[in-house]
Amino acid sequence: MTMELPSEDVKDMLVADSSLGLTFNTNLFIGREPDGDGEAITIYDAPGRIPQTTLDGEVYYYPSVQIRVRESGYVAAYNKIKAIISSLHTKHHGETFNGSIYIMILSSGEPFPMGWTEAGQALFIANFNLQRKEA
Repeated sequence: MTMELPSEDVKDMLVADSSLGLTFNTNLFIGREPDGDGEAITIYDAPGRIPQTTLDGEVYYYPSVQIRVRESGYVAAYNKIKAIISSLHTKHHGETFNGSIYIMILSSGEPFPMGWTEAGQALFIANFNLQRKEA
């Protein structure tokens, strides 16, 4: 079985967390933020580390993802990205998503404000480092 893009796996993790209220292709997207001024959470695949092969031949992969939140207000955007960090950071150890077993998911730091859209919406990003292997 081949592994999916990390963004696909993270999308499934976020959709599974009902407390976030995210629905794929409604307010959660992969790779391209939709035009417009509605709420949008977009997951982007980002550079990671090179894979590591252990002495017994097992291969660990270290991709990264960046998540960008577009929300109506600064505090609302911050709260949404913090909820996403809480949902992912140090969670899903040993869980399988789309052919990948996740060893770890770590937020690489606090959320970062990216400014405002032309429509006046706040933008925040958070970066995550992943470790996974084939199931």
